[in-house]
Amino acid sequence: MTALIETLCLSKTFTLHGRGGLQLPVFAGIDLSVHPGECLALTGHSGSGKSSLLRCLYGNYGASSGEVRIRHSGDWVSLSSAAPREVFEVRRRTLGYVSQFLRVIPRVSTLDIVADPLRRLGVGAEEARAQAAQWLKRLNLHEHLWHLPPATFSGGEQQRVNIAHGMITAPPVLLLDEPTASLDADNRHVVVELIHAARAQGSAIVGIFHDDEVRAAVATRCFDVEQHRNPV
Repeated sequence: MTALIETLCLSKTFTLHGRGGLQLPVFAGIDLSVHPGECLALTGHSGSGKSSLLRCLYGNYGASSGEVRIRHSGDWVSLSSAAPREVFEVRRRTLGYVSQFLRVIPRVSTLDIVADPLRRLGVGAEEARAQAAQWLKRLNLHEHLWHLPPATFSGGEQQRVNIAHGMITAPPVLLLDEPTASLDADNRHVVVELIHAARAQGSAIVGIFHDDEVRAAVATRCFDVEQHRNPV
């Protein structure tokens, strides 16, 4: 079975230009691949580079060396060298991301935020909002909040909006950055079920799960980023 996302000898070093070009190595020589139906959990102590690796996989951080490749429309695309337009297209159709933080346009309703990824794929407004409503119901976000902008929501409510927005299109590759960090036990259970459903549909998932029970429930294997720390 062909992997859906992989890295080839991936390394990341930050250059601190405000401190005379000081080099801050993060990780080096990472080779990994994730296949349909897998959930790879990134592990390691705080500061080991897990979030930096996830952002490299999404293309927010450029690689210092090596490559990130993703299967998109039947072909391999190198996110490390792709043009911005191609990266945008990969994210629209193939690569989903659930971050820890909600970044949205002010005054846009929660329902429209969640529906937006479907609208970008050409789904009609009514159908997209209907599907968004089903996701918000599944994630126990009360209907009286749907038509409000989520900027003033609690952390847990915003996180559920993030999850619905990132997963509604059932992307073939899904990146999860602590998706249950702000959630109570009932909603953590819902998210675990959603991750299982995504795996069953063939998504390849890479995630950071600081909750040991959640990690044990969803991960098919773990990757210790700590072992690839690039010493200063």
